[in-house]
Amino acid sequence: MEKVLPIQQIIEIRKEKINKILQQGINPYPNFYKYTYDIYKIIEEFSLLQPGEVKENEIVSTKGRIISRREMGKTVFCHIQDFTGKLQIYLKKEIVGEEKFKFFNELVDIGDILGVEGNVFKTKTGELTINVQNFVLLCKSLRPLPEKWHGLKDIEVRYRQRYLDLISNLEVKETFIKRSKIISTIRKTLDEKGFIEVETPIIQPLPGGAIARPFKTFHNALSEEFYLRIAPELYLKMLIVGGFEKIYELGKSFRNEGIDRYHNPEFTMIEIYQAYADYNDMMELMKEIFINCCNTVGYKDKFVFNDDDQTYEINFSEFTKISFSELFDKYVNIELEKFLNNEINDETYKKLGIELYEVDETGTLHRKSIKKIIDNVFEKYIQPHLIQPTFVVDYPEELSPLAKYKFENKKITERFEFYVASKEIANAYSELNDPIEQYNRFVKHTDKEEKMAMNLEFITALEHGMPPTGGLGIGIDRLCMILTNNNSIREVIFFPLMKPIK
Repeated sequence: MEKVLPIQQIIEIRKEKINKILQQGINPYPNFYKYTYDIYKIIEEFSLLQPGEVKENEIVSTKGRIISRREMGKTVFCHIQDFTGKLQIYLKKEIVGEEKFKFFNELVDIGDILGVEGNVFKTKTGELTINVQNFVLLCKSLRPLPEKWHGLKDIEVRYRQRYLDLISNLEVKETFIKRSKIISTIRKTLDEKGFIEVETPIIQPLPGGAIARPFKTFHNALSEEFYLRIAPELYLKMLIVGGFEKIYELGKSFRNEGIDRYHNPEFTMIEIYQAYADYNDMMELMKEIFINCCNTVGYKDKFVFNDDDQTYEINFSEFTKISFSELFDKYVNIELEKFLNNEINDETYKKLGIELYEVDETGTLHRKSIKKIIDNVFEKYIQPHLIQPTFVVDYPEELSPLAKYKFENKKITERFEFYVASKEIANAYSELNDPIEQYNRFVKHTDKEEKMAMNLEFITALEHGMPPTGGLGIGIDRLCMILTNNNSIREVIFFPLMKPIK
């Protein structure tokens, strides 16, 4: 059988078949094919046929890739699959004719794409089938589908050759359809509220809008170093200064950091800004977006998320709100203030299992910033408890260089992060619009490892006056991961970053 042959031998055999097809004056790669039905429409329209019943007076045409085949003398049964579904086709020598039947038997393989036309009938076992009267070869494949095409499991192959994954695993296709629906739902929710979608630069002269390590690139004509954006935030707020009041941007951002189940260096996010609003307004908007996205993928008020050996039932009819400092009291049993004031000794950190030192990109060992240390404590002791939809509010200023502080307590900012199933989904601020305070924050938060670059153009924009503004950023990949019940963002990114094969 063909499947036991070496791949190069299979390719050579199929190339010979292409030559034979060409010798018959047939194009193995025609330009187009007109058909009357997608497969799901055939299934939908003819589902009420009784076993053994034939739709004699109607000819249908459809298309698809051959994914299975069995020969029985002068008949052949195949399954073809298109984007919408799978359907059985039946070829009989006395119906298609001897020449066509020979062509199919000798020159058509599993993996080829066909156009077929014929009558629809339901077999005695109840399977809808097309009794083929004519067929057209639409694409001759050189490589076979994986041996176990109906269950491709090798993760390396699945991610590198996503097209095989999509052919082989129908649930993967469904995941990406849901991703598309989620993104459309977010846009629809915002558009209906009067938000305008905008675009800002991806190649930027300064990395800004978040604390992260950027990718660098070089512009030959300008002879200048540039950066891929780590966030669109600063440009979007400049548009608020310019008079736009409700805007959003959905697109790619880039961070030159680690790769794991929850991080890909190239990722999709949406940032939303509304003038004359604050983080409470953003909280209500986040609730509405999340509920709408849950509904659009078929959930009513609950859904299940499987994360390794843990199964969570997420109830999105209720949302919890709790402050950052309360969580430290509850789960760490040490006041947040003591961390911020450097009152925790190294021995206590050791007992907590928190590493205080790390190696930077130059290979130098140095002590972590207090921001990173607090982040590590939060991730280890608090984040695992944030299962149900939770708004963690009122972060310390040290962790929030772009957020507005509370007027009555300048150590605390009006910021929240939104968590579901222990994963951070969104981040929001009452945006800092005081240019003097913003300048001081830039100075304070600029460091070697992860710097919030001093963006004087942004400061200049703020000096012209930005109205009170609420800002919300949502990680699309993580949101889709959770709502499609996948435990890695690689499952919801068509082509995640992989180490090149050398």
